[in-house]
Amino acid sequence: MDHTADCDMQTDDDFTSLQPSELISQDNPISYDQVENSTGGFVYQITDVKRVLRFLCLGTEKGSYYAKEKELLRENIQCIDRLIMNGRGPEVVDLICTVSIEGRACKQGPTLYALAICCRCNDSKTKTAAYKILGSVCRIPTHLFEFVKYCEKESSGTGWGRAHRVAIGKWYNGFSKDPKKLAYLVTKYQNRHSWSHRDVVRLAHIKPEDSKIDMILKYVVKDMASANSMYSEDRSVVDVKAFLDGVEEAKKCTKSDIDKLRSLIVEHQLVREHVPTGLLDSKEVWDTLLRLMPMMAMIRNLGKMSTLGLLDSKSFGETLVVDKLTNEGLLKSARIHPFSLLVAWNQYKAGRGSKGKLSWSVNDNITKALEEAFYKAFKNVPPTGKRYLLAVDVSGSMQTPVIGSSEIEAFEASAAMMLLTARTEENFEVIAFSKGYTKLDINRVDTLNTVLKKCSNLPFSGTDCSMPMLYAIDHKKKFDVFIVYTDSETYHGKMHPSEALKQYREYAKIHDARLIVVGMVSNGFSIADPNDPFMMDVVGFDTEAPKAMSNFVMGKF
Repeated sequence: MDHTADCDMQTDDDFTSLQPSELISQDNPISYDQVENSTGGFVYQITDVKRVLRFLCLGTEKGSYYAKEKELLRENIQCIDRLIMNGRGPEVVDLICTVSIEGRACKQGPTLYALAICCRCNDSKTKTAAYKILGSVCRIPTHLFEFVKYCEKESSGTGWGRAHRVAIGKWYNGFSKDPKKLAYLVTKYQNRHSWSHRDVVRLAHIKPEDSKIDMILKYVVKDMASANSMYSEDRSVVDVKAFLDGVEEAKKCTKSDIDKLRSLIVEHQLVREHVPTGLLDSKEVWDTLLRLMPMMAMIRNLGKMSTLGLLDSKSFGETLVVDKLTNEGLLKSARIHPFSLLVAWNQYKAGRGSKGKLSWSVNDNITKALEEAFYKAFKNVPPTGKRYLLAVDVSGSMQTPVIGSSEIEAFEASAAMMLLTARTEENFEVIAFSKGYTKLDINRVDTLNTVLKKCSNLPFSGTDCSMPMLYAIDHKKKFDVFIVYTDSETYHGKMHPSEALKQYREYAKIHDARLIVVGMVSNGFSIADPNDPFMMDVVGFDTEAPKAMSNFVMGKF
């Protein structure tokens, strides 16, 4: 079926005459509630809650085309502060918890920074609520150390207050029912962000609630001999000691102990961080690690394992990796974010690391599996049956790294998001736009690689976000939904995007034609009119975005 067929209804009866109107260019406001964006164009300002969501999902790392990282970060911190001052701090905490637990953000950094702001604020309700969710948000020591780093940055005084010390103590003691997991975590993540367990345990004055936790804390603060002083015949204590002994044995292994190390890995479920540096070039060791490797670790080490020949065509490693990457259940349970997979896909297909001298032969089956995993990582939504125009902003400002990745630019990320909808819906057309528009021949069977090639030679110039609607008017196209992937830094057009949509509605006789703006940068701007019930703003790479967009299109909210 031709996915564009239902969009072509070009008889004159289908359209009314386009009435001339007084046009207001985008460098002038059309209403009192518009604000000036970074380019001098006038757009709408999103609510503080929506901006916090953008910050949590997109972050500010590496800034944007028009704003430096520090400037964007300051604006987002001020946004959180305003919400707390207005008595909405607990609402911010709920949003932080939801985004983190549901795996909606690619990186935990912005979430942890926002949590630190709430924990260090002067509003007691917000502070209490924030410390209460510490264990839910900081699931591994890396998160805890990063949280502590941000708390130190936001702290107005020296020393740790009682609430801070109690919350961190609860983090460690919270593993009382699964002490072996704590032993695993503290040995895998020994230090990050210039903090170690020894630093944190000492500053928090943690009092272990039982002998199991006491053994582990003595191990990280002192040594194995001190930990052994807490030994008892309690089954949990025995298991913890056996694991710590296994970690210590692994540390002592040399090249002549490969078989012993492999046995220790299997017996104690050890991971790469437990392996001595000098043995990390052993194919036999990596073969053992791969069979037990957590999903995210596997994705991060695809290049390394390829250099060792573990992922050659028709190998056991290839089969295992492809099976895991295409298993939707495993992706969900491991909280693998789509953007992490997009970065991994881009890196792996390049055949070389972005840093260092690592290079490898690319296995096409793994490349395809990574792209498939990208789409599976989003929540599946059924097709709506509506007619879509998918419009990707390819202006100069979209050539900026997104979510702190030096490998993925905003327009590439937008193309990936666009292809997600194209794979779901039957009736759609795709255009790329900047000051003008270009129709792209995109089909449901297109891969991300072919889509990026089709976008690669387009002119990257100024931004006019009214182009999608003007394309539909110029070509007498019938669309129910316009989805625009952009940073909303529009300024070049003679007509505001919201006005262009209103004119299209009258012209095409589709009075409920909808506009969805997918924000790809954590600024405070949107071209969607918040007063129009048929315009919506969503956050790019929020894993909930496809479901929210589908519900909006079907009129469910």
